[in-house]
Amino acid sequence: MSSEHEIIGTDDNFTDEVEQSDIPVMVDFWATWCGPCLAIAPAVEELAKDYQGKLKVVKVNVDENPGVAGKYGIRGIPTLLFFKGGEVVRQVVGAQPKKRLQKTIDDIL
Repeated sequence: MSSEHEIIGTDDNFTDEVEQSDIPVMVDFWATWCGPCLAIAPAVEELAKDYQGKLKVVKVNVDENPGVAGKYGIRGIPTLLFFKGGEVVRQVVGAQPKKRLQKTIDDIL
């Protein structure tokens, strides 16, 4: 469920990959049973490619990584959290069109 442009986020690597990243990060909290999560996956992958080098994309399976999901209060999925300098700067809940996500990314960058 990941591509060469996306990083699999886990409870173990989240601090290194996201909180200590030099560039902004979009974290996609998802699960295999979540239809809307699977629906936005292609757009998330395209954004990972489009913004390569400027934005890191990390996918976190909430079933496999309850620690991270709990830490950030993830209650509904898909939830996209946008980090800059280790802090959450934006949150998008629910399946959103790619254009809306692009605008959010552009605002952050």
